[in-house]
Amino acid sequence: MSDSQSVQEPQGLHHRLYRWVLHWAYTPYAMPALILISFAESSFFPIPPDVLLLPLCLGEPKRAFRFALFCSIASVLGGVLGYGLGLTAWEAGLDQFCYDYVPGFSPDRFDKISKLYGDYSFWIVFTAGFSPLPYKVFTISAGVCHQDVSFGMFLLASVISRSARFFLEAALLRKYGAPVQAFIEKRLGLVSLLFCIILVGGFLALKYVL
Repeated sequence: MSDSQSVQEPQGLHHRLYRWVLHWAYTPYAMPALILISFAESSFFPIPPDVLLLPLCLGEPKRAFRFALFCSIASVLGGVLGYGLGLTAWEAGLDQFCYDYVPGFSPDRFDKISKLYGDYSFWIVFTAGFSPLPYKVFTISAGVCHQDVSFGMFLLASVISRSARFFLEAALLRKYGAPVQAFIEKRLGLVSLLFCIILVGGFLALKYVL
């Protein structure tokens, strides 16, 4: 989950934001909140939508896939916004704003990510979208590096990875209920990251072997 984003509770301001996001699950505005938070998290907001998605799926398991669908669509659209911001506003001051105010951003991290794009840009975006890596850093940096990361490729990788992540969580909660929630909150980030490493590593191995 993004931004060292496991869904475990952080401290200070991050903790208060976590609680603020979570409280929407128990209001009549849970779905609009899920959509807005999913959208915002893909470009600047520090709390992952999983925080809200999990209790919604647990509370209404029959609507779990509906929650996952809206969460996925909003997250991808937020990623498109991040890509657009990187493409059009990076040199106009967005870079310093991101370094100062967007969690997960730093000049060093941005430089490292930028150097990774190229032959493996699809897999980099896919891994960021599915794993605990800070997705917002990759959406914006992909726009900055648009010569290496075409918008079509970015959109495809985002749709697949974000949908896979949120629908997997919804499916687990729909099938197993409360017992699996603690696992998702504490371990799914690590498992999903390992899955991405194995998947990407397998395709790279095939590329060089064949």
